[in-house]
Amino acid sequence: MPLRMRRFRLRSSPVPRAGRRGRSAPAGRNTALGARPLLALATAATMAFTVAGCGGGDDDAAAAGPVPVTVKLPSLKGQRLLVTAVWTGAEQENFARVLAEFEKRTGATVSYVPSGDDMSGFVGSKVAGGQPPDVALVGQVGVLREFAQKGWAKPLGPEAKTQLAKNFSRGWQDLGSYQGTPYGVYFKVSNKSLIWYNTAAFDYAGAKEPKTWKDLLAQAQLISDSGTDAVSVGGADGWTLTDWFENVYLSQSGPEKYDLLAQHKIKWTDPSVTRALTTLAQLWGGKGLLAGGRDGALRTEFPASVTKVYGNAAEPDAGMVFEADFVAGNIADAGADLGTQAKVFPFPAVDGGKPPVVTGGDVAVALRKGEGAQALLTFLASPEAAQIWAGAGGFLSPNKALDVKSYPNPQLRDIAKAVIAAGDDFRFDMSDQAPAAFGGKPAQGEWKALQDFLKDPSDVAGTQRQLEADAAKAYQN
Repeated sequence: MPLRMRRFRLRSSPVPRAGRRGRSAPAGRNTALGARPLLALATAATMAFTVAGCGGGDDDAAAAGPVPVTVKLPSLKGQRLLVTAVWTGAEQENFARVLAEFEKRTGATVSYVPSGDDMSGFVGSKVAGGQPPDVALVGQVGVLREFAQKGWAKPLGPEAKTQLAKNFSRGWQDLGSYQGTPYGVYFKVSNKSLIWYNTAAFDYAGAKEPKTWKDLLAQAQLISDSGTDAVSVGGADGWTLTDWFENVYLSQSGPEKYDLLAQHKIKWTDPSVTRALTTLAQLWGGKGLLAGGRDGALRTEFPASVTKVYGNAAEPDAGMVFEADFVAGNIADAGADLGTQAKVFPFPAVDGGKPPVVTGGDVAVALRKGEGAQALLTFLASPEAAQIWAGAGGFLSPNKALDVKSYPNPQLRDIAKAVIAAGDDFRFDMSDQAPAAFGGKPAQGEWKALQDFLKDPSDVAGTQRQLEADAAKAYQN
C-alpha cells in the first residue's frame, strides 16, 4: 500500500512514557512493593514474559541450550541478601529469574527492592540508617565513583575479579573501577548507536541503509520527498538529544577527544564541539526532515517518537527513529513486527570516522562486606547469569563469554555482537559520566541547551557558550 502523501500529522501515543533507558513505565513505579522474595517473581517472569519488544525465538536461540555451570559458588544457606536496582515491570521480573538461580545454587535468600531513579539518594538514605543493600546495580559511572569515594562500595573479591578479567574487555573493567581498584561488574548494557527504520517507508521512497552521515542525509531527503517525514526525534526528553550529539562527536572527533570532553578537560566552546553541532544542524535544521518539524520534535517524548514510525506501520508519520536497543520494546508496544516492518542499522560514520558505539549500562557493586555480596557479584560476572536474562530478551551483556545464540532473534544478536566487537573502542554515555546537574536533569544543563539548539540550530556559538557555562558550574561543585 502506498504511503499517504502528507506531513506533520501528530498522533497521540498509546505507549506509556519511558524512563531514561526506555522502560515501559517510570522506574519508581513499583517501589511501594518493597523488598520481594524472588520465587514468585521468577515464576511470573517465566510464565508471563517473552520479552517485551524483542520478537520471538528461533531454532538458533533454542540451540543455546540449558544454562551451563561455569563458576563455583559457596554455600550460603541461612544468609539473607537485599539487592536494589532501578528495574521494575518486565525488567524486574526477568532479573528475578537470575537471582532465583543464584538462590538455587547457594541456598541464600535474596530479596529485591526497586530504588527509583535516584539511586544515589536511595542508597544514601539506607547507609544513613545503617541498613544499606548488599548489592546495588547502578546506572551512572559518576554514581559508582561517588559510592567508592565515600567508602560505601566495597572492592571486588578475588573470585569476582577472576570472572571480570576472564569475561570482560579492559574497557568494561576500567568503567567499573575507581582509582585503579575494581569495584563493579557491568551486567546489563545498552547499545545507543542504532537507527531503526520503517521498511514500508524505505521501500516506498527507494531508500537504502546508509553507511555515512552524508548518505543518511541523502536517504532522509528521499523519504521526505516521498511524502513522509524522515526522522522522528523525541526532543521533549532532553536525554535523547545528548545521545545524538555523543554519537556524532565520537565518530567525528574520536575516542580520545570524547574522553577529554566527558571529563571537561576541554571546553564546550572547543572547535570540535562547533563541528559536531554544525553537523547535527544539517539534519535538525533540514526542511521537512523532522517529524512535525522542530516544534513538533520538541513536543514529542521518546515513546511517542517511536510510535510515529511504527504506530501505523503501513502508513507511518516518519521513516526512522534513533535510539538504543531498548527501542525494540517500544516497537512491540506499537504493534509492529521486528524484522519485517522494523529493521535497524548502526549509526553511520561521520566525516570519515569510525561508526560510533556509545553505550549505557548498569554496574553491580557490593555495599556490604561479606561472602554473600561477593558471591553474587561473581555470579553476575559469569556468562551463565547473563544467559538467563538474554534468553528472555530485552537485555544485552558485555560479557564476551556469553554465546550470542542465547539471544532470541538475529537483530539482538547483531546488536550484541557490535558491543563485543567494539572491544575497548566503545565509549560510555557522556552525559551519564557528567555531574547530574549538567548531564542528567530536565530543563537544565546539557538537556536544556540541546533542546534550545533543536529549536534554533543556527545558533551554534550561543549553544556552545551556554553548554560551557553550565558545565563549568557543574564540574566545579
